[in-house]
Amino acid sequence: MKLSKRPAFTALAAAIITALLAILAPVKETNVRIAQPTDFIQIADFKVSVFTTDWFAAIVAIVCASVSLIFMFVLKRKSPGILTSVTFVMLILAALVWLYAGKDMTLTSLLQGALALSVPLIFGSMAGVLSERVGIVNIAIEGQLLAGAFTSAMIASLTKNLWLGLIGALVAGALVALLLAVFSIKYKVDQIITGVVVNVLIIGLTNFLFSTVMGSNTQLFNNPPRFDKVVIPVLGQIPVLGSVMFNQTPIVYLMYIAVAAVFIALFKTRWGLRVRAVGEHPKAADTVGINVFRTRYISVTYGGALAGIGGAFFTLGQVGAFGKEMTNGAGYIALAALIFGRWNPILAALAALLFGFAENLQYGLAIIGSPVPSEFLLMLPYALTIVAVAGLVGKVVGPAATGKPYEK
Repeated sequence: MKLSKRPAFTALAAAIITALLAILAPVKETNVRIAQPTDFIQIADFKVSVFTTDWFAAIVAIVCASVSLIFMFVLKRKSPGILTSVTFVMLILAALVWLYAGKDMTLTSLLQGALALSVPLIFGSMAGVLSERVGIVNIAIEGQLLAGAFTSAMIASLTKNLWLGLIGALVAGALVALLLAVFSIKYKVDQIITGVVVNVLIIGLTNFLFSTVMGSNTQLFNNPPRFDKVVIPVLGQIPVLGSVMFNQTPIVYLMYIAVAAVFIALFKTRWGLRVRAVGEHPKAADTVGINVFRTRYISVTYGGALAGIGGAFFTLGQVGAFGKEMTNGAGYIALAALIFGRWNPILAALAALLFGFAENLQYGLAIIGSPVPSEFLLMLPYALTIVAVAGLVGKVVGPAATGKPYEK
């Protein structure tokens, strides 16, 4: 069997970049801030040498890349994924210390911002997992997020009830997904074209309603309340992770549940086995009595409901109002996170977190006046998206029947 060399070459490229950062490292220190006033354990700020840290990261990265190459070319075996992962962790460490040279790096703020930006991406990637695992390409994640954002803002503004707004977002996302499912499953229209058309439809519809309805009385139609943060006792006081993960809005806690639920449903239940069977070989699934069409409709609709909740985070968790095209391409990045995560809910969520971290980094560096051009920082999430879609982290193969209409 032919082994993919991409992980080894990717690790090598990351090691080379890390080494370049070490060579260019200034003789300065980065002040790292970790503790929050509410933490059980107070960790004092500490300084790290940029030069020493970057060279340490470079040496570790080079060793990992070298071992990865040995596995591929000498042992003729698949390179362990942990080697590539460690190399990228070293690259991120070296880059962060280098970019914040001579400045204060507040680790908690970086992670909090990354998580906030990742929430819609994670919900969107869960929608993609449920759709593509059952054989339907979900390009319409963007439309589902946008529909959820608009509907939640409208309903929460009219009722002043956040939970009704959240339910409205769930229903809106599910309806958009159902529209995609009907054209893809019943009428067998090309799934990618259908997804693009649905996105354009939702963008046009929400823009029109925003201008005509919301614009006529913003106070009534576009002034929703926002969820307050809820601190989980004890867990919220854990250093670093406590304030990042357990001092959040209810939508973020729902996200944790959604990732766990999708993983368990897909890999630990009979329903999940049927979903994966339909996505891999629908004819065989049909032969053993699985209703292929019904399974696809249900799975795609469930995914759309999750994406709708992700859209509600824009309005009920962050901004507090709806704006034109406020999702700003998040659906497409969620799709890339899905591919990056190899159609696995947990890996897709981690990939979404990586994209969110890259996007948040640009804001942090802009605040401290980093010499790195802002245009470069703005392109980071999209550059990572290209890396993911191009499969540079290794060969990625989705469910065999994805994108193929089923003829009974």
